[in-house]
Amino acid sequence: MELLFIGGLGTSEILLIVLALLLLFGGKKLPELMRGAGRGIREFKDAVNTATKPEDDKKPEVKETKEE
Repeated sequence: MELLFIGGLGTSEILLIVLALLLLFGGKKLPELMRGAGRGIREFKDAVNTATKPEDDKKPEVKETKEE
């Protein structure tokens, strides 16, 4: 099964990309960037999952108050 995102990339290309990222952002900033990307992907998946789940048709009960 071929992955669509990295289908044409080999080991040497991936290592070259990682090296370029390390040179651009540094070893300290890169884990922060990856953590942020992971959070963003997780939030996107959660939003997609909650959007596809059917909502309950029950409406919340509203209590009427008597005005005096």
